[in-house]
Amino acid sequence: MMRRPLFRLTPLALAVLLSGCAVGPDYLRPANWLPAMFKEAPTAVATAEVEKSAIDQRWWALFKDPTLDSLIDRALRQNADLRSAIARVEQADAAAREAGASLFPGVDAQAAGSNVHLSEKTATWSVNSPEVLRARSAGLSLSYELDVWGRVRRSNEAARASLLASQYGRDSIRLSVAGLVASSYLNLRALDAQLAVTAQSLSSREESAKLVKTRVDAGLVSPLDQYQADSALAAVQAQAADLRRARALAAHQLALLTGQPDLEIATGELAALPLPPQPPAGLPADLIESRPDVRQAEQQVIAANANIGVAKAAYYPKFALTGALGSESKTLSDLFSSGAGTWSTGLSLLMPILDFGRTTARVDQAKAINEQSLIAWQKTLETAYKEVRDALVSLRELAAAEAAQQQRADSAGKALDLARLRYDAGYSGYLDVLDAQRTANDAQLALITTRQARLGAAVELFRALGGGWQADAS
Repeated sequence: MMRRPLFRLTPLALAVLLSGCAVGPDYLRPANWLPAMFKEAPTAVATAEVEKSAIDQRWWALFKDPTLDSLIDRALRQNADLRSAIARVEQADAAAREAGASLFPGVDAQAAGSNVHLSEKTATWSVNSPEVLRARSAGLSLSYELDVWGRVRRSNEAARASLLASQYGRDSIRLSVAGLVASSYLNLRALDAQLAVTAQSLSSREESAKLVKTRVDAGLVSPLDQYQADSALAAVQAQAADLRRARALAAHQLALLTGQPDLEIATGELAALPLPPQPPAGLPADLIESRPDVRQAEQQVIAANANIGVAKAAYYPKFALTGALGSESKTLSDLFSSGAGTWSTGLSLLMPILDFGRTTARVDQAKAINEQSLIAWQKTLETAYKEVRDALVSLRELAAAEAAQQQRADSAGKALDLARLRYDAGYSGYLDVLDAQRTANDAQLALITTRQARLGAAVELFRALGGGWQADAS
């Protein structure tokens, strides 16, 4: 009577003893070979640094524009690409849970009933045989693969890494969507500023055209001045129409990105164009490790590394534990009565003997995929480092360019005032006024274009870093 429990526990004891190892390499993260700092960033005072914890996922708030905040928040809820990415994460989560379930035994319930009439022409029949054989049974069955070599654990490790990679892929799309909305919105605000400058130029040229017509009618100047004034006025009118078209297209793009087809954005003023946030001093290069695409690439390396173990486990025998517990009887009323119980346990082994190199080929494939994933991760890091450096250089040089454009616009405005005074006094022709007007208009538009480029570089820096910095980090 004491042997039966011991016999039942023997397969379980074997499972515990044999499940201590896992074939295949454990993941070891390669050392970071990138420079420690971005030399293009502003020099830190003393030893000030921006820590990883300073990364702010709501980087767009640094532009201090409530409309931009609202648009990005809506896009992160409604954008179709982002919603598809979220669905992919849910799929990966379900796959990871399925893989994790393999670590536990499967238990099935079964019930059966049969009525069998024996043929009188077979050897199993006798005069004492019942007319109909009846059988009723019910029970539980268990099946469990003993994870001796870690195949199931490695599969679960790969599935978890794939889930994290999917989540980081979603975050990467989230970052891209926020960047596209920010760039499109800042472009729209730059067009608003250009329209404001064009409206001022249009008003000025309308007044000039009226003044010239009055002087022509009085015989003070040649009709040539009238033709030149009308031509200049028409050029500005065409410029305004082109800017209005571009602004409407930018608004339509924002409507698509935010999932709001009927989106309307009020026209902003010239002063409403945001200032680009300045990066803090001492940006460490390891900030790029927070980028979701970098994290996604590393999780893909981890998954590929685990799959090497999955492939190598095929070299070794596979153990399976089975068991059953139930009752059998001829009648349903006796199914659970004393003496009707049944049980069984078993341990099976499947040993590969000859597969003509199939397993070796699969291991070699897994190793090659792992190497490809490692190279892809390294390239992603290098690309991220380059993109941050590009954005830092653009911010620095565009700031210098904007200062120069501001000086150009101020000088052009003063030249226009002087040209008008000289023309009104009769010291110069109207052509000088036209040239001054064109120069002033072009200088103002160039100033706004440079500001927009600086804003775009700031957005690119946020995207390249995987987020922004805390407002008090500067």
